[in-house]
Amino acid sequence: MNVRELALTTLLAIEQNGAYSHLQLNDAIRKGRLDGRDAALLTEIVYGTVQRRDTLDYYLAPFLRKARRLEPWVRVLLRLTLYQMVYLDRVPDRAAIFEAVEIAKRRGHRGIASLVNGVLRAIGREGMPSLDAIHDPGKRLAVATSHPEWLVRRWIEQYGFDEAARMCETNLRPPQSTARVNRLKATVEEALERLDGEGVKAVQGQLAPEAIRAEKGNLAHTEAFRAGWLTIQDESSMLVARALDPAPGERVLDCCAAPGGKTTHIAERMDGRGEVVAVDIHEHKVKLIEQQAQRLGLDNIKALALDSRRLGERFAPESFDRILVDAPCTGFGVIRRKPEIKYTKGKDDVAALADIQQAILRAAAPLLKKGGALVYSTCTVEREENEEAITRFLADHPDFFLDAGLLERLPEPVRLHGKGGMLQLLPHHFDSDGFFIARLRKKV
Repeated sequence: MNVRELALTTLLAIEQNGAYSHLQLNDAIRKGRLDGRDAALLTEIVYGTVQRRDTLDYYLAPFLRKARRLEPWVRVLLRLTLYQMVYLDRVPDRAAIFEAVEIAKRRGHRGIASLVNGVLRAIGREGMPSLDAIHDPGKRLAVATSHPEWLVRRWIEQYGFDEAARMCETNLRPPQSTARVNRLKATVEEALERLDGEGVKAVQGQLAPEAIRAEKGNLAHTEAFRAGWLTIQDESSMLVARALDPAPGERVLDCCAAPGGKTTHIAERMDGRGEVVAVDIHEHKVKLIEQQAQRLGLDNIKALALDSRRLGERFAPESFDRILVDAPCTGFGVIRRKPEIKYTKGKDDVAALADIQQAILRAAAPLLKKGGALVYSTCTVEREENEEAITRFLADHPDFFLDAGLLERLPEPVRLHGKGGMLQLLPHHFDSDGFFIARLRKKV
């Protein structure tokens, strides 16, 4: 199976089976035994086609009006081929069209192959419809950046048109490859030197002192990673443990902790002393936390399978010095890494998740010692899940207050995007994931 046919199979699994793009892609690369060049092309086609789906459908629509109902695989084949024609300069149109027609012959019949050939060649001759034909600015932005219109209008309402547009445009770019250096095993300088020796070019990150950013090579495929010197993590996510600011010897609770990136960061910042209790509702994900801890050489982590809405059934009141609620959320801050979520999540999901977030906060609150700190974080940009969630919680819990000292604990570049005890980073601020962090304190 060649790269483009493998891309078709991968895209169908994402669209029809609800598979996660990054997991499905990694599986396809492994099973296809692709070399670096082919793996890179497959990654580009799959992610690009998912990211640009609605834009591609807009371009295809005028050329499909006379076509009978298309089988799903034919539409996906047209999308991935048009993506190459429009966005990949290094792939000649004739090569992309030829491959599409050959795939159509193998998967379908001569009639389908003829339709695919006709549609793609007509686009090549006549060009694509202009986005300027969409007069409504919100709808035009939605189609141009391939985001659901309801979501774009929501962001315009929350952040204004210009901020929403920059966020949508940033979501179309590949994410940065970043990692956190395990301070218990190496300094950033030592890690960069070791990576250089392995042929991986990396530089110091911009938001977190322990962050590095890859410019060439794959950080996860290095001996430095296998030896526990690195954890793959976005820089915005690294700010969470810094906001919690745990001290060696304390007892810390990390709710909804899998796969363990923030758990292990907390443990590292505690110099391996004290205890980090990491809970997650899924047993198989608890194993991921344990594997991370073992690889990094951290023995102060205790991982448990537990629904974070039922914490009170397992833990005594006021038994933790600090608590992290890294809440389940819509994930709209990580669309670049998981592009399919912008199509699979809807308005109802925002409201449903907001209720789950409150339930977890309610369960965690009694477990915090007086004077202790609770950090609430999400990887979304939705205010209902972020600022409004904190306002809602504080209204019901007068024994908690926002800690204005949050920003003092964070690197200077991000402070402009925070106020009081809350910080909201959008993807275009630092070319990182969109992230929300709030730091609360329990009254003495």
